[in-house]
Amino acid sequence: MSNRLLVATRKGLFTLDRDNSNLWSISKTDFAGDNVSMVLTDARDNRTYAALDHGHFGVKLHRRQGTGAWEECAAPAYPPQPEGQTDTDAMGRTIAWNTVKLWALEPGGADQPGLLWCGTLPGGLFRSRDNGTSWELIRPLWDTPKRKEWMGGGYDVPGIHSICVDPRDSRVVRAAVSVGGIWTTRDGGETWSCNYEGMRAAYMPPEKMYDPNSQDAHRLVQCAGAPDALWVQHHNGIFHSTDGGSRWRECKDVKPSDFGFAVAVHPRNAKTAWFVPAIKDEHRIPVGGKFVVTRTRDGGETFETLSRGLPQQHAYDLVYRHCLEVDGTGEQLAVGSTTGSLWVSPDQGDSWTAISYHLPPIHCVRFVA
Repeated sequence: MSNRLLVATRKGLFTLDRDNSNLWSISKTDFAGDNVSMVLTDARDNRTYAALDHGHFGVKLHRRQGTGAWEECAAPAYPPQPEGQTDTDAMGRTIAWNTVKLWALEPGGADQPGLLWCGTLPGGLFRSRDNGTSWELIRPLWDTPKRKEWMGGGYDVPGIHSICVDPRDSRVVRAAVSVGGIWTTRDGGETWSCNYEGMRAAYMPPEKMYDPNSQDAHRLVQCAGAPDALWVQHHNGIFHSTDGGSRWRECKDVKPSDFGFAVAVHPRNAKTAWFVPAIKDEHRIPVGGKFVVTRTRDGGETFETLSRGLPQQHAYDLVYRHCLEVDGTGEQLAVGSTTGSLWVSPDQGDSWTAISYHLPPIHCVRFVA
C-alpha cells in the first residue's frame, strides 16, 4: 500500500506519512496559509506539482523534483481575447479569457515524458510538453462552436475538472466539463467529439435533457486496468460505461442518495467503485447527518453503505470532486471533506480511521506511489 498521502487544502499543502504501525501523521507542510487547489505527483519522473489560487493576485503553479525545493513554473494562461469579441456561456454570462482556477492536473502517457494536461476555469484545456515550463491552449476544443452551449455549474463559468488519458493509447484523452458534457479526442487534441447515449440531465428542458453537451458530469474516472470502463458522478445520478463512453447506463435505486461530487474506481476491477453521497442542490450535506461512503462491486447493480469509523450524527462534511482517492493496490482509500476531516481505509472502505478533524477545507487528496 502507499505510505504517503498529499492533501491540498484552503490553507496549505500537507504531506502525511504512514509508519510501521500503520499510523498516519503529518510530516510536512508547504505553502502554509495559501490556497492550494490541486496537487499531482507524476510517477513517471517523481515530480510534484502544486497549483495555488491567490484570488485577486491570480493562479500560480509550483513544482519540485523528488523532495527538493519548490520552484515556480509557468501557469496556463489564455491568449489575448480578440478585440471586440464578446464571449458568453449558455446563460448569457460573460466569459473572460483569463485563468480563474487550475481545476485538473494529470500526466500524459508513459510514452510522453514531460507532458501534462491541465483543466481550468473558464473551460480551457491546456497541455505542457516540458514539465510545466510552458503551456498551450488546446484551441480545437476551445474554439468549438458547441462551447457556446456550456454553462457554469457550481461556479459562474464552465470548467474542466476531470482528464483521463487512455493508458493503451495516449492520443485518446477524455475531458469532463461542468456544465458541458464529456469530450473525447483520439488524435492527441486535434479533433474533439461529444457524442454518446444514455446520460440524462434532469435540470434541462425535455428537448435538451439527453443532449450530451448539456450534461453536468461532476467527476469522471476510468479504470486503469480496463480503460473502456468509465464512471461518472453526475449532478443527478451515477452513470457507468463499459465501451469507452459511447453509451452510459444510469444506476438505479442508489441509497442514501445518488447525488455527490466524488468517485473513485478500483485500478483493476472495473466493477468496483466508491462514491460519497449528499443531499442534492440547496443543502449539500450528508443525508440525515450521517457521513458515509457507498460502494458497488457489481458495476452499479447494487450498492453498499459503508459507515464503520465515520461520524453517524451531526456530520456536515461535503466531499469535493478530487477528495476521494484509491491507491494503486485498490485496497487503500482516503477521503477528505470541506470541514477539514480526513479519513483513510485499509480495506476498500469496510472500515475507516480519522487522521484529522481540523485541517483546512480539503480540495484534493492524492496517494503517492
